[in-house]
This record gives sequence, structure tokens and C-alpha cells, in this order.
Amino acid sequence: MQAGAQAAVLPVSRRTLHDEVVGRIRDMIIEGHLPTGSRIHEGQLGARLGISRTPLREALKFLASEGLIDLVPGRGAVVRTLTRVDVRDLLEVLTALESSAGRSACARASEAEIAGVRRLHDAMMEFYARRDRLEYYKLNQAIHSAIAALSGNAYLAQVHETIQQRLRRIRFLGNQGPEKWSAAVAEHEAMIAALEARDGEALATVLTEHLRRTWDRVIDVVEP
Repeated sequence: MQAGAQAAVLPVSRRTLHDEVVGRIRDMIIEGHLPTGSRIHEGQLGARLGISRTPLREALKFLASEGLIDLVPGRGAVVRTLTRVDVRDLLEVLTALESSAGRSACARASEAEIAGVRRLHDAMMEFYARRDRLEYYKLNQAIHSAIAALSGNAYLAQVHETIQQRLRRIRFLGNQGPEKWSAAVAEHEAMIAALEARDGEALATVLTEHLRRTWDRVIDVVEP
């Protein structure tokens, strides 16, 4: 489905209402069904999801805390737009964080923790084989978060997560097209190999190059 097109959305379960609403709207933003810069019409979106305005507004507040939505006086919720300068600067900080995290993870992580990242990688590759781009992307981001966590530096991991949240839609666009996607996969193969070898410098280099190429892959689809 093309970006901006309406997705067929089923009503959510009441059992885990907040998490499901947040997850559903987040996916709609990531996939472009709620385009950047667009105003979210609460009545229409609530009807599509089968929920009232109260849980919808709570979900929108949560997504605003992630940096995906702006709550604008007089306009309500608007899907946040990142400029090229925003994306460049965020990726620059992310590169510094991930290269440092990669070195520390190789030195500090236990064998069990590294095996956990391997499982994420293998599951991600299964989604790649199915060409399930959204689920692939979610595990892709989980791997980056896991490496940040394995640094053993809670402050680094926290800042990393904040930046990663703001780049969700942009990073998803980085896998648009088979050549870009296959290149990103090859980079992730090199990442897991370096982590399992506990080669901190190699992992830092791979992560740095991966994020540099992310910029190359998204520059044409980011607002000037």
C-alpha cells in the first residue's frame, strides 16, 4: 500500500487497549498511512479503530512523548515532520552513541546476551525472507536497542532510545526498494558477526558505516 493511502484497520481488542492503540497508530505513522505533517482527525481515527476519544487521546499523548506526534494548540495532533537537518543531526548523534555502544557491548556482554541478539537477528532474517517489511523493521530496531543496552551504560541506552523513537518513520523509509533493503541486511549480517566475535572496533566501524548509509538511503525522501 502506498504511503498516505488508508489502511484497512480492524477494531482493537479491549483487553490491552492502550498498548494496542499506541501500537496501531505508531504502525500507521511508520508505514505512512498517517502522512507526516497531516492533522489527525480524532473522530475519523477513533471510528476506524473502534474506540472512543478518551483512549485515543491518551495514545496520542504517549506518541507525542516519543516524538512521532506534535500536539498543536488549535489544531490538535499533527504527525511530526523532520527536516533534512533534523535527520542529519539525529543520525550524527546516533552514530556516536552506537559506535561507543558497540565497543562496550563486545567487552561487557555475556554469552547469553549476545545469543539473545543473535535470536533477534535470525527472526529478523525470517521476516526479510517473507518480505514482511514492517515486522522486519521492528526487529531491526530492536537489535539496535539491544546493542545500546548491552553497552552497560543506562544513560547511553536512554538517549539512544529517545533518538531512535523520533527516527522511526525515517528509518523505515531506508529499506524502501529491494537494493536498499538488501544492502541494509548485509550490514546487519556484518554487525552480528562482529558482535559474536567480540570485535569492538569492527562492530563500531560497521555501525558507523550502517548509519552513514542510512543517511544516503533516506536523503531523497526527507523534507528539505
